[in-house]
Amino acid sequence: MLGLSRGVISGLIDAGFVTPTRGKRREYRFSFADVVLLRTAHGLQAAQIPARRIVRSLQRLKATLPSELPLTGLRITAVGGNVAVREGERQWDAQSGQLLIDFEVKPASGSVKFLAMPRAPDADDAQRWFDRAVSLEDSQPAQAEHAYREAIARAPGYVDPYLNLGVLLGDAGRAAEAARLYRQAMAHCPNEALLHFNLGVALEDLGQPVEALASYQASITLAPKLADAHFNAARLHEEMGHAPQAIRHYSEYRRLQR
Repeated sequence: MLGLSRGVISGLIDAGFVTPTRGKRREYRFSFADVVLLRTAHGLQAAQIPARRIVRSLQRLKATLPSELPLTGLRITAVGGNVAVREGERQWDAQSGQLLIDFEVKPASGSVKFLAMPRAPDADDAQRWFDRAVSLEDSQPAQAEHAYREAIARAPGYVDPYLNLGVLLGDAGRAAEAARLYRQAMAHCPNEALLHFNLGVALEDLGQPVEALASYQASITLAPKLADAHFNAARLHEEMGHAPQAIRHYSEYRRLQR
């Protein structure tokens, strides 16, 4: 939903920042507090800070915070290429701990006009429609679906709207539509492992285990460390009586979970 890479999410889970539970298909289930923290990481990633620096900075931040101070009570932002933390009037670098001088523009008397640099309109429009869709998912799913489709129309190579809309359709019992959407997305993003994984889930819902297994295998080929794909592939192999393959994927899943 937030457009975060799996690497950033895995790093935050491994660091103990978020502690999701597991669903019946071993998918992650996040609490509201988890989503707040992931949203923070999303903002840092959107500022083009490398994933390693995000995880490393937040790891250091957590290690230095007193236990009684909740992380969600801080404002964490990007300053240049660094991760900065603001608490009240103080601001410091999350990785080095060095205090930062606040050069943020403050409201003053008179009139100030900011001139934005021109950006690609289609990409900007797609991001705005995507953000709108995310905000509407819980309260107005039909409008969220429309917004995701608008984002896709404006940027067909933007994978996040496909992923979110596919899950929305699957949750609504529209697995066939979700499968068609994922296949449409693969024409633009053929090497996105999560598209193949989600297609596998949709095909399972459609009662097509052989095709689902092929999709899980495709996602593993693209992302060998995708633990959930190994788990789902192992489960299907087990159901089909393929004991050696099931054992191999279960073993790899357990290894990746350590």
